[in-house]
Order: sequence, then structure tokens, then C-alpha cells
Amino acid sequence: MSAGGRVRVVGAIGAVAVAGWFGVGCLGAPPAAAWATAPVVEPLPTDQPLETTPPPTEPEPEPEPVPTTEPEPTEEPVPTTPPPTTEAPATETPPTPTETPSQAPVLEPVPPAVLADDDVSPWSWIIAALVLLASAAVLFAIRRPGAAELESETGPVGTGVLTPGGPAPGTTPPPAVTLAAMESVGEAMIDAGYSVTTVHTALLDIATVNAAPATEIIVFPTALIVSARGVGELSTGAVASGNAKLTLAQLDELNRTVEAARIGAIDPATTRRRIRKLRAQPLPYSAVQRVVAYALLSAGLSVLLGASWAGAGVAAVLGVFAGAAQLLSARASRDYQALVTVAIAFGVSIAVFLLIRAGLDPGVLPALIAPLVTLLPGSLLTTGVIELATGQMMSGGGRLAAGTMQLVLLAVGIVGAAALVGVPRIDFTTASQPIGPIAPWIAVAVFGVGIVVYNCGRRDSIIWILLVLYSAYGAQVIGDVFLGGVLSAFVGALVMTPVAVLVARQRTGPPAVVSFLPAFWLLVPGAIGLVGVATILGGDQAGADTLVTTASTMVAIALGILAGSAITGRLRSSRGPLL
Repeated sequence: MSAGGRVRVVGAIGAVAVAGWFGVGCLGAPPAAAWATAPVVEPLPTDQPLETTPPPTEPEPEPEPVPTTEPEPTEEPVPTTPPPTTEAPATETPPTPTETPSQAPVLEPVPPAVLADDDVSPWSWIIAALVLLASAAVLFAIRRPGAAELESETGPVGTGVLTPGGPAPGTTPPPAVTLAAMESVGEAMIDAGYSVTTVHTALLDIATVNAAPATEIIVFPTALIVSARGVGELSTGAVASGNAKLTLAQLDELNRTVEAARIGAIDPATTRRRIRKLRAQPLPYSAVQRVVAYALLSAGLSVLLGASWAGAGVAAVLGVFAGAAQLLSARASRDYQALVTVAIAFGVSIAVFLLIRAGLDPGVLPALIAPLVTLLPGSLLTTGVIELATGQMMSGGGRLAAGTMQLVLLAVGIVGAAALVGVPRIDFTTASQPIGPIAPWIAVAVFGVGIVVYNCGRRDSIIWILLVLYSAYGAQVIGDVFLGGVLSAFVGALVMTPVAVLVARQRTGPPAVVSFLPAFWLLVPGAIGLVGVATILGGDQAGADTLVTTASTMVAIALGILAGSAITGRLRSSRGPLL
């Protein structure tokens, strides 16, 4: 073949190749366009696997259109993938795991069961009104003491008797004897929990009636300083007090002794002998009787707080534990009293929380407060508020600090048990009186008898103390209906003050302070109730509300006592101290 023929053959082959190249390109273009538009209809599942479909076209030039077509599907799936990522946080799956752990130590705070406005049945305040009317009728009948009662008002008279109004001429006792008597009386009154104003007034009266009007007296909650000036001599005595507790029977005898010494019915030597005698007198009830009485007062108070039958039974059992623990630790050093308080609160709380976790009725929760009632510093805080209101800043501030520390110790025991056991989330929206509207009024009597026996009061004073308790509780229920929980404590204290004063005028009636102490334990838990414990366990946000409620209740009770004392000033047959 000639050279020209070869050139023509090569040219023909080249033309065929070029035509084939363009033909292949033209045939391959439509599938690429179709593949590029396919991802728009089917985003994610078909994008990546379809990349394997182009390989059937074996020629190597195919990789060049592949990279040109890949950016298009990669750009379109990218905007399609963000929507699922933005929808994922919208579903907010995390809240579901937070709801599942329902064992968080959170309790729903509710107002005290018996005194909640929304839950009090009409029968409650109707019964309260009838109780107040009956108490008023009894008080009207005993408003004037008889002649025999007036004669025995100063108590039995023995040797060393002085004529009322002061010593007989020429029989003025030595200043040292008067000073010793004042120290004994002041120490006993401080141990009994009287306010420093009351102690100062009583000692000043004793000094005046024994011809020592120039005596200087300084009273603190734990100390007493007396400086008696005689003829040309000065005697000063200091006594550390507040380390012992007096029973209700001892407090009764102390009040009668102080009243006799203030009017000069007994001389200083006799006063000292009677103080020593009352400190040494035996207890009228055995330890077993006192523990059983503590169980009764715990059960009665739990009913007043709205407990169920199961809650009342649990409170009685825990009352045996708390009462026995307090009796066993009564003679322990004061250095260990804080540990005893925390241990009792911890033991009671852990038992209640375990029962609730076991599925027992939430009505057992009042059993947490009832066994701790005598550990609550209600009278201490109220006396401190009264002292602050009367200008005694040092003693009032000291009592408030001590009472606050007692509350902190109780809270430590409760919160420690809650942290150890865990408190299930419970909705306390049940009926406030699961045992019925009559049960709280029966519980007042059970509580009164238990508190008198446990604190060793006189048997003939039980009826009078119950009269004061029913008056205070009835007034509190009526006050809650019209004024609310905190002011109900004010109404209760305002009503119980004249009742206690009238009762103290009777021959067998206890002193006003003896009737006040059980009423304190009844009013303070009734006004605060479960709100304090529930808010403490509920978190820090509600803790401020608890403190405000507690402080308001104490101030309300103190103002009620002060107002009642002013009203009953003319009713007193003597200048006996109230607090």
C-alpha cells in the first residue's frame, strides 16, 4: 500500500474514533443528568449507593464527569441533613430521664392539716365555738376565788413566818441571809425558764420586803448577780444557773414559794429551805409511766397534725423511743445534749422515711414531728421574743440564738436521715382530717394528759390544764378560719392568757406558767405543722418561707401573751409572774 493510502486509512480510523468519542459522550450525558436530578426526589438513602451505577460504562473518560456531577448531590444532601439535626433537640428527650428518678428528696409542702383553710370542715369550727362557749361558762363560774382559797393562796406556813407587808419591827433579817435567799430563788426561777424581767421583779420585791431596797440585781439566762447593801457593808453574790430543769410539780411549788416570799409571808431562811425541799422532792410518776405518757402525747399530737390511724400508731411507737431516750440522757453532761438531740431526730426521721419508701400511707408523715415536740424550743424562742419586746436585748438575743441552734440540730437529724434513706416524691393533697372532725378534740385531751404525766405535774392540775388547752386550741381554730395560720397563734395565745390567770387563782389550779408550757407545745406545732419540715426537705428556695413562718409564729404568740397579760392585769389576785 502506498503512503497516501496509509494516510487515508489512518485519517478514516481517526475520524471513526472521534465520532465514537462524541457518540459515547452524547450517550453518557443523559444518565448523568438523570442521576443528578434523582437525589432531589430521594435524599439520603439513594445518594451514596448510586455512585456504583456509573461503572457499567467502562471507558476511562467517565471519571471526569463523575467529579463534576458529585458536587451537585453533595451540595443538595447537605441542606437536607441539617433539618434532622435541628429537629433532634426539638424533641428534647433529656426531660424524660429527669422525670424517671422520682426518688428525689422533694416533698410538697402543705399547710397544717387541721388548720388549713381549704380543708377545715364546718364541724371543726362549730365544735371550736362550742368549746369556747363551754370554757367561758366555766371561767365565769370560777371567776371569784372563795375565802378558803384566798387564805391558802400563799401556801402552807411554817416557822419563820413574817406578817404580810414586811418584817416586824426589830426583826430585820441579816443582809447575808436575804442575799442567800435571793440567790436560791433567782437560780430556781432561771432553771424554770422565767424571763429575766420576771426574775428581776420577783427578786427586787423580796429585797424590798426584807428591808434591803438598795439591792442591785443583774439577771442573765444562765447567770445571776445580786449585790445587797446593808448597814455599812456590801455583799455581792454570783450564781451560775440554767443547768437544771424543773418538773411541773416543782414549778408549781416554786411559784407558791416565790409568791409567799414576795409579800413577806415567809422569811428568807424559810424561803431557802423550801427551795431546797422542792429540788429534792421525788417524782410523782415512775419512768415507765412517763414513757407511756410520752407515747400518748405523740399519738395525740400526730392526730392534731392530720395523721391517719397508721400515722398515729407509728407516732406512739416512736414516742416510746424518743421518751425513753430523753429520760436516759437526762443526767448526761450538757456537752452531749446536742448529740442526743441530733440522734433522736435522726432515729425518728429514718424510721418514718423508711415506712414511706416501703409504701405505707403518707399519713404517717406527722409522726415525724409529734415525737420531737418536747425538743422544739417553742417556749425558749417565745420568751426571747418577749424579752426583746421589753428591752432585754442581751438575754432576748441569747435565747433566740439558743433556740435557733436547737432547730438547726433537729434539722440536721431530719435532713441527714432524708439523705441516707431518700424521700420519695409524694403529693400531699389528701384530706386534712382522715380520722374525722371529732378526733382532734379527743386528741387534745390525750395530749394534755400525756404532757402532764411526762413532765410530772400534779394530778389535781390535769383538769385545769385541759381547760387551758381546749381554750387555746379552740381559739386557734376559730382564728385560722377568719385570720389565717400565723394570726391563729396570736388568737390562741391571747385567749389562753386570761384563762391561765383565772385558773391560777383557784386552790387546786396550777400557776399560769405551768398551764402555758403545754399550750406552747400545742400552739407552735399547730401553727407551723408540717410546712417547716416539708420546706426544709424541699430545698433552699422554700427555706426562707419556713424561717419567715417560724419567726412570725413566735412573734404572734409573744404578742398574744403580752396583750393577754395587759388585759388580765386587773384579774390577778396576786402579782404572780406569768412568764
